[in-house]
Amino acid sequence: MVYSRKLQELLNKWPGKATFGIYRFLPLFFLVGAGLEWVMINARVAPGRETFYDVYRRKESERRYAEANQKLESVSQES
Repeated sequence: MVYSRKLQELLNKWPGKATFGIYRFLPLFFLVGAGLEWVMINARVAPGRETFYDVYRRKESERRYAEANQKLESVSQES
């Protein structure tokens, strides 16, 4: 299933094959996930210098405001 002989050699050199089998790669995936999370929290993107979580919080706040506004309008229309 491995497409490259060099990739297969690299995967076979990864330690823990006899003990952990395929699960020997979990620490690598954990570190990659932690790195991605760090980038999403700390890396600022160009135009507004916002992080991913800044955008998420802003969009969530806008959604809640729109829902509250819609409920208020529907209550005022019923009266």
